[in-house]
Amino acid sequence: MLGPVILAASRSDRMRRLVSAAPVTRPVVDRFIPGETVDEIVPIIRDLTGQGLELTMDVVGEDITTPAQAQVARDAYLELIDRLEPLDLGSRAEMSVKLSMFGQALDGGHELALKNVRPVVEAAAEIGTTVTLDAEDHTTLDSMFAIHEELRKDFPQTGCVIQAYLFRTEADARRLADGGSRVRLVKGAYKEPAEVAYQRRHEIDKAYVRILRTLMEGEGYPMIGSHDPRLISIAQELARTAGRKLDEYEFQMLYGIRGDEHLRLAAEGHRMRVYTAYGTDWYGYFMRRLAEKPANLRFFARSMVSKG
Repeated sequence: MLGPVILAASRSDRMRRLVSAAPVTRPVVDRFIPGETVDEIVPIIRDLTGQGLELTMDVVGEDITTPAQAQVARDAYLELIDRLEPLDLGSRAEMSVKLSMFGQALDGGHELALKNVRPVVEAAAEIGTTVTLDAEDHTTLDSMFAIHEELRKDFPQTGCVIQAYLFRTEADARRLADGGSRVRLVKGAYKEPAEVAYQRRHEIDKAYVRILRTLMEGEGYPMIGSHDPRLISIAQELARTAGRKLDEYEFQMLYGIRGDEHLRLAAEGHRMRVYTAYGTDWYGYFMRRLAEKPANLRFFARSMVSKG
């Protein structure tokens, strides 16, 4: 089971230095993170939306240790929104934010994160789009859901993410579905203890389907975050059974993974949103992509061998 090992490495400063310094790393990182600056990412946005795809944009970065750094993260999203405005994409390009970047883990972090994320949500609404709050490890979720609920009072389109591998998620899904929320469902990409999360893949998949059924039958807007062909097929069947039209749910996949499937789903009339990350602090994001799927790790290993 390499996934937990890689997730542990994602928090190691020594591994960060080793991986970042490896000559083969940058070309592989580019597969998942197509740019470091807004100037580099705007052409990617134009290209993907020109192919009929939608996007959710993530400015990567996780090691926030001061309020000043949290403000820098906020300002990076505000800069992105400024650059999105003339593109006139509306909700075709939304934002995904991790509240840890906005200071959630600092002293007084709940209030600080809410203070920093609110102007991003306001600015997004002004250009006709919205923000989704990413889920992080289980210790952060009560704060995230409380901020989500507060933001939805003024900006009801604000979305959030739930993770199928957590035991609590079925109850969270029922509450969010009843409340009419936008909800992205993912399997989960953090190392969680057996006391709070399923550990076996088949248990996580079964939970995913149960939770997705709840979302499809509810009043909200489901966002299916998965690259798994079986789960995608099940999602389509659950949507048909629930009587949902094609614009009443969407699929979401990561940039750099199953690009042909992105285009296939879009061509069939589905809303297909590509989770597109950019920025200089890419290490944690990159390592979780490797941990999520053995094929990603094999891709990296092959690159190291071929370039060595």
